[in-house]
Amino acid sequence: MSSIGVFESITLDGVMQGPGRPDEDTRGGFAHGGWGNGYQDDVSMAFAAEGLSQQGGLLFGRRTYEDVLGYWTSLDSPNPFADVLVRSPKYVVSRSSQTELAYPNSELLAGDAVETVSALRERADVPPLTIMGSGELIRSLHRAGLIDSYSLLIFPIVLGSGTRLFGDADRTDLVLDHTIPTTTGVVIAQYTVRRSRSTGQRPG
Repeated sequence: MSSIGVFESITLDGVMQGPGRPDEDTRGGFAHGGWGNGYQDDVSMAFAAEGLSQQGGLLFGRRTYEDVLGYWTSLDSPNPFADVLVRSPKYVVSRSSQTELAYPNSELLAGDAVETVSALRERADVPPLTIMGSGELIRSLHRAGLIDSYSLLIFPIVLGSGTRLFGDADRTDLVLDHTIPTTTGVVIAQYTVRRSRSTGQRPG
């Protein structure tokens, strides 16, 4: 069975919407896009590079897939992040079977997110998976108990508005595995979801 981890930048009040660019995600009138800019340092860059070097697959919602791949592959200068994105196996969840995937090594998971991802996890050919962005997908899989771990870059910012990483769901207990402070006040926290010993499911 494959595992699913989340790699996400969030504010102290849990907002994960639009950290990279002003126009990244303006849904709901969100006006704080690009809030994560200016906080990168050697520590956070090394952590991201280490994650990129690990072999695995990427799991996206359709919108994030198109935005992330479209942005990074459009840059003029070559960059290792774009190379990893293109080279890695990518699994894209969409409600429509007519969704077209424009980048190589991409596989469409059409239909209900929980059903298609549950089936994907059982396949022997699927490597460990990482989700970036894709807040709606994360919330669906979190409620269904399909997320195994979270790597969160927690920024010292309170926005007061915006889409938050966790929506309504049952209680979930996490085990803190590792923390890394950066020089800019960002705290990198790595958690494993605590499972019930008897059922393997998270307590709720």
